[in-house]
Amino acid sequence: MSSSINSSSSSRSSCGLCPFAVQVIKGRWFTVFASFLIMAGAGATYLFGVYSKDIKSTLGYDQTTLNLLGFFKDLGANVGVLSGLIGEVTPAWFVLLVGSAMNFAGYFMIWLSVTEKIAKPKVWQMCLYICLGANSQNFANTGALVTCVKNFPESRGVMLGLLKGFTGLSGAIFTQIYLAIYPNDSKSLILLIGWLPAALSVVFVYTIRPMKAVKQQNDLRVFYHFLYISVSLALFILAMNLIQKQVAFSQAAYAGTSAVVCLFLFLPLAIAIREELVLWNLKKKPVDPPTEVSIEKPQEIQEIKDDLDLQVQNTKSTTCFGDICNKPERGEDYTILQALLSMDMMILFIATFCGLGSSLTAVDNLGQIGESLGYPTKTIKTFVSLVSIWNYFGRVFSGFVSETLMVKWKVPRTLMMTFMLVLSSLAYLSIAFPFPGSVYVASVIIGVSFGAQLTLLFTIISELFGLKYYATLFNCGQLASPLGSYILNVKVTGMLYDREALKQLAEKGLTRSSVKELTCLGGQCYRLSFSILAAVAFFGALVSLVLVMRTRKFYKGDIYKKHREAA
Repeated sequence: MSSSINSSSSSRSSCGLCPFAVQVIKGRWFTVFASFLIMAGAGATYLFGVYSKDIKSTLGYDQTTLNLLGFFKDLGANVGVLSGLIGEVTPAWFVLLVGSAMNFAGYFMIWLSVTEKIAKPKVWQMCLYICLGANSQNFANTGALVTCVKNFPESRGVMLGLLKGFTGLSGAIFTQIYLAIYPNDSKSLILLIGWLPAALSVVFVYTIRPMKAVKQQNDLRVFYHFLYISVSLALFILAMNLIQKQVAFSQAAYAGTSAVVCLFLFLPLAIAIREELVLWNLKKKPVDPPTEVSIEKPQEIQEIKDDLDLQVQNTKSTTCFGDICNKPERGEDYTILQALLSMDMMILFIATFCGLGSSLTAVDNLGQIGESLGYPTKTIKTFVSLVSIWNYFGRVFSGFVSETLMVKWKVPRTLMMTFMLVLSSLAYLSIAFPFPGSVYVASVIIGVSFGAQLTLLFTIISELFGLKYYATLFNCGQLASPLGSYILNVKVTGMLYDREALKQLAEKGLTRSSVKELTCLGGQCYRLSFSILAAVAFFGALVSLVLVMRTRKFYKGDIYKKHREAA
């Protein structure tokens, strides 16, 4: 008798759990958790410095050719127009599946090439593979990030910071997992980059979808809990990087470290379940009938109708490419051509070309920089991981800090971009004229500056030119980044490195045909190129200072007034 009672009670319990589990999986907070995981796998482009050495040595590339690959990686990662257009006409699950297929196809072909399982591909084929794989992260952005922003429209700034922060941490997360699964085999890292992000998108593909936006009073508190978890994850990986540099880890130790990283990544699921449990309990409570019904008066209805008619007329009077010369005030909704042909956007373009172009060049060459200065392979991986970690901190906190300075003291957000460009130029000088530990310092500064510049660029564009055509302007603003990377990485850094390497070969009485891989050793390998990068970044800071002066009056005003009135 008692056994039948127990079985029936357990049956009722399981029946009660099933609807709740369905609510959790279909809820907004589970979408946020799934998006964190997808974005944590969408930053594989930052690991190029780890596996680029394998590409260079296996395929016999010189530095110029390797930097050409780096340019196509940056091109794929920063040109997201295709994913945006597909996202306009297809659901999020289709966008994520397309990105998953592109990610696996691109990096799997690179892995086959590096492991010599297929015939040596031509350079243009390798450029195509890496561009295809890198472009997949834009599909993750469109499928996961854009969906989350639409689901939490009143928390879009916090949401963007968190999701892009997880992308910034991606390189460091992959490094820990790769050391646990494929110890001392950096070629297998390429395979990991190929299958893991693709698998994450496939697993969570149907849980990420637009939902009705519902503002809850505790939303900001929940986002801060997510922030605490992500900061703890970043600090843990940072500590592990420092410890792994001093202590030789066993395979079991790396597995334990990777397990802790995975635990941090899944902690947001507990928060999602907690919030859905609150909603579940609220649904069970009886709802009191409304005691008073508010009915608009005819005059109020007419005023609302007149306002709507005026908005429709304004919308019809301007198209996305119309009124090029008649530019609105800063902060109003610019058309695409108005924004692209404005002096503010041109200044931003030049500053981005100098700042992000030089930052991408430094990140892509970090592996070869460590090699030229005689650092061991494990230490070089530490440099790349440090860039990823501090890139996260730059992304997450630059928005918070610049927001506080702007709201409390009316400091233009553009001034922080100037500061970051000056900071990055000092980091490049520490590589051009190395001293003991200089690459550690440079990797931290470059990571913070790189992440901060990205967040500041996207925020400044939305503030100066409005949100009406933000998706297009967002992608147009990024175009300066791969262009700067191509000129500074391929045409400057790569060529100067190869010239110095050929000079070293000549001193040994050898020619280029005598060696398979063109390698330069010594502090002089990057001295001239990084001195040029420092000068370019400083010039970008001076250019951005012009934008500071132009926008000083704008930032002294209440730039969010229009949005509050609209709300």
